[in-house]
Amino acid sequence: MRKVGIIGVGQSAFVRGYPGSIKELAFEGFKEALADAALKPQDIQASVVCSAPEYDKQRSPAGVLAEYLGLNPQPTFYVETLCSSSSTGLRTAYSLIKSGLHDLVAVIGFQKMSEISSAESQERMGRGTDIQWESPFGTMMPAYYALHARAHMQKYGTTLDDLARIRVKAATYGPLNPLAVYQKSITMDQFTEPESRMAGPVSSPLRVGDCCANADGSSCLILANEETAKKLSPKPIWVLGTGAATASVNLTGRENFSGLKAAREAAQQAYQMAGVGPKDIDVAEVHDCFTIAEMMAYEDLGFAEPGQGRELINHKQTYQEGSIPVNVDGGLLSKGHPIGATGGSQLRTVVLQLRGEAGDIQVKDPEVGLVHNIGGVGLYGNVTILGR
Repeated sequence: MRKVGIIGVGQSAFVRGYPGSIKELAFEGFKEALADAALKPQDIQASVVCSAPEYDKQRSPAGVLAEYLGLNPQPTFYVETLCSSSSTGLRTAYSLIKSGLHDLVAVIGFQKMSEISSAESQERMGRGTDIQWESPFGTMMPAYYALHARAHMQKYGTTLDDLARIRVKAATYGPLNPLAVYQKSITMDQFTEPESRMAGPVSSPLRVGDCCANADGSSCLILANEETAKKLSPKPIWVLGTGAATASVNLTGRENFSGLKAAREAAQQAYQMAGVGPKDIDVAEVHDCFTIAEMMAYEDLGFAEPGQGRELINHKQTYQEGSIPVNVDGGLLSKGHPIGATGGSQLRTVVLQLRGEAGDIQVKDPEVGLVHNIGGVGLYGNVTILGR
């Protein structure tokens, strides 16, 4: 079986209120990926468009974007797994290429969340859970992850300071990322000062500083089969492994709340397919929609034993110079979270790291990178392993 490589990556700036249409927004990431791969729209044989529905009025956006981006009459497909949509898009494109149906596929992720109000956005997110038994009672994303934080604290003794250190790390790298929403540093003191916004309660024990923000943005990945990738790119980055899993949508069906089973299962699949283990990962992007989500990711991915994730952050092992650098582009906590574009942004960061093109956030000589992208409250788990 021939390998599949990533030969082009692109991303728009992530912003709080993009002034244009979803078509224009998608073009931002697409044009950068095309330029990166030195391709024209007509070179793309198929596209996979990724977003979470109901944030804008356009139904079936794949066809609309394909037309605007000059991709007709090539086929286009629309996929969604909530916040992990563009990682699912990569898996779909990978499969299309592996099957021999196409040699060159673009994965386009986007979300224009400012089309609706914050209250409406929270309601949409709530409907990513069980609409019969859970979301009618007003459960929202911060409340769900607060349950996980409380469970992790009770089981392992995790503290608010442990979580705050994750946000401080994110804010260390946010100022180095010109595409991030938040580019300001944060100190531990801001989590203890009574008047500080960071310390404001959201859903106990989570505070404002523990939560990422909605954003508008787009991302794009261009994948090719081995022959095409080697011909077109001087530095193709290979998809070594991909894992995907689902879990019970209703939290009463979960075994425990101190980790995400779908993430653990997806990680094991990806590790097995790639023939590597946690200790082989040189750089990682994990889905830090909340600080507790990053903490659980350390453990679900095997970077630390259950309950020991706090040791990694407390000893700065997940910083750029640490043993396992994680989210050194600022993560969702600094970049913002445009749902359909998030996975593509994570993958772009790891591709640039493996190429040695990450600038101020470059990790020293990485050979293997990992992307962990979660949809909903652990409903969908996606893990992708990339290599030089």
